[in-house]
This record gives sequence, structure tokens and C-alpha cells, in this order.
Amino acid sequence: MAISDVAEYMHLTEEEVEQLGRELDALRKEVEESRGDADAAYINRMIQVQRGLAFAGRVTLMFSNKKPAWAAGAAMLGIAKILENMEIGHNVMHGQWDWMNDPEIHSSNWEWDTAQPAEQWKHSHNYVHHQFTNVLGYDNDIGYGILRMAREQKWHPANLGQPVYNALLATLFQWGVALHDLDIERIRKGEKDPKEMMRQLKQIGRKVRRQVVKDYVVYPALSGPNWQTTITANATANLMRNLWSYMIIFCGHFPDGAMHFTEEEIEDETRSEWYLRQILGAANFEGGPLLHILSGNLGYQIEHHLFPDLPSNRYGQISERVRELCAKYDIPYTTGPLYKQYGQALRTIMKLSLPNKYTSSNQPSRPEPPAGRGGDEDTRDYRRKSDAERPSRRRELGGWSRSPAEV
Repeated sequence: MAISDVAEYMHLTEEEVEQLGRELDALRKEVEESRGDADAAYINRMIQVQRGLAFAGRVTLMFSNKKPAWAAGAAMLGIAKILENMEIGHNVMHGQWDWMNDPEIHSSNWEWDTAQPAEQWKHSHNYVHHQFTNVLGYDNDIGYGILRMAREQKWHPANLGQPVYNALLATLFQWGVALHDLDIERIRKGEKDPKEMMRQLKQIGRKVRRQVVKDYVVYPALSGPNWQTTITANATANLMRNLWSYMIIFCGHFPDGAMHFTEEEIEDETRSEWYLRQILGAANFEGGPLLHILSGNLGYQIEHHLFPDLPSNRYGQISERVRELCAKYDIPYTTGPLYKQYGQALRTIMKLSLPNKYTSSNQPSRPEPPAGRGGDEDTRDYRRKSDAERPSRRRELGGWSRSPAEV
């Protein structure tokens, strides 16, 4: 179901929503003021481990073409690519480590080891996705332009191919993400500025060329007689990263309980209402420390959407406080094992390949109002306030910009 008013949906008064916002702002401030040497040591250690794994994998492949060496080299490269993509690149480009003032580990300078240019990713992800999370017609992450992921989205016969599209998206995930900021839907409707489209395509072309040359020309050439082994190992490592990042991202946005929203919900949204929408629009998964590191700590997707620019190593600690607040305000906190969350997302993909009349919704029913509080019959005034009556909303969504030469 798509929600047009999350406060009303949750039976929360305006004051309760604003108080929730104040408590989350206080939590943000507390974490910001406690950042320090331990956090800096964490990200530096992650970068050292990632680079060490990549180096070890490359060296292993250069000097042996035996099957055990191939398997070890591909595995180390795959894990290195996953760490760089999830725990390092994604989080650095969110500005989580900008407070360190380290030019190497800064959102404005980091270019990650994947096909999408950092600038385009920071726009489509930091700005569009995190500001308009799960808002139909705004958030392109709802199906990535090829999958129908909400019952409110109009069905088309082409959706019958969703199982195939989904398999291709998972396998070729970095290439699908590379095209994400182009906004295929706007191109199809003729709404995309041709000059901007060409600028983006050229930028993508340069990044793709760099990735292909690095993985399939330079490193194989350095391996000499083992060049074929290195090519297949590099392809395997990229496939590992693609499948893993696809699964983690889908687990955070499409299990049962991760809600969708209508355009009306964001018309005059306050910062506190934005917080509430992030909680309702995301889903967590459970696991140990290693799983959370390999997933970029996106097992705490709710916390990431609430505080996208706070250090990822703090999300586990933050989640305990967020759970308490959700219990206090009777807000659902969607979480479950990784296999269950992905299973629900996969089931949704399969079901929504068919028209709605052939399937039923798996979204939870609307929550009942707590004892002593009215539901739909309540006479409270839900009048939408004007922009002048609404306070401005701060945004901590990560920076994105274009250099003058690329505008």
C-alpha cells in the first residue's frame, strides 16, 4: 500500500511526530559529538584490509594458474571488491568520514571501483533516493526502471519478464547501476535534456573504459602466461560483488513492511515526518559483525536512512536506541534474517510480474490505534500547513556537485 500521510497512518499526533524528530536529532548530535580516533581507526583499518586483500589476490593470480590458486585469488579479489563497494565506497561518498578532513577519505574525492561515476551515484543515491525514499514517481530505486515493485505501479505485459530481468539485473548489477542516473523513464518519455544525457553518457563511457581496461587488459597483461586465469578470476570477482550488492540493497528496501509513499506525503513534509518516513520505508536484516561489515552495515538500513552521513560502524549502537523509540511511539521496526528478507523481496518481484487481480498483497494491515486514541473516526485536524507554517528541513544526505568543466 502507498501511504499519503504517514503520521495519520500510524495514528500519531503532530506533537508526537515532532517529539520523535527531536529525540532523533538529539541522538544524531550525541553521535556527532562522540566521533573520534576509534572511528577514524576503523575506516583506515577497513581500507588497509581491503587493499591488502586486493594485492594478495592479484599476486596470487600472477604467479600461478593452478585451480586452488585461482580460487583463492578470485575469492580475495571478490571480497576486496565487496568491501570497497559496500563498507568503504558507499559510505565514504555519503560523507560519513568527511569530519576527519582527510582528503583521501572524503566524499568529494572518492571514486569507487565500479562502473557508475561517483558524481552520478551521489546524485541518484545521496540526493534522489535518500530524500524521496520509496516515493512512487520520485525514487528511481523502486525497481531500477525495469522491475514493478509496488502494486500501485501500472502493470504492463512486459512485466511478465520480471524473473528474467531480475536475474540479469543481479548478474550485471554494476552495469545497471551505471545507467541509473540517466533516468531511463524520462528518456523514454522524451523528457530528458539531450545535452545532459550526452554529458552523462560520455562520463559513463570514460568510467566503463577505465574499469574494463583495469580488470581485463592491464592486470591480465601483468600476469604474463597466466593472463587467461586472471581474466576469469577478475570476472568472477566482479560477479561476486554484483550478486552480493544486489541482494543487500534489495533486502533493505523490498521486504514485507517496507512501505511506499505517494507524492502527497512529501508536499509539505517536516524533518520529523521525513524521519518517520525513513523508518517505515526501510528494512533491516540480522547477522553477526562480519556480515554487517561485508554488507556495508546496511543490515541497519533503517539507521542508515535516518542518519546517512554518520559513521557506519556506529549503526549497531544507534539501532538499539532507534528500536526503543519505535517501541515508545508504536512504530513498526522491520527486521529479520537475511534469507527471509531476500526471500520476501524475491517473492514480491515474482508476484508483481502479474496483474494485481491474480495476486494478493503481503504488506501488513494498517496498525490499530493504541488504546485511548481515535483512529479514522478521530476529529483531530489533519489540515496541511502552508510552507510558511512549516519549519525548514535540514538535509544530511551527502554532497554532490559537478565540476565547471562538466556542466
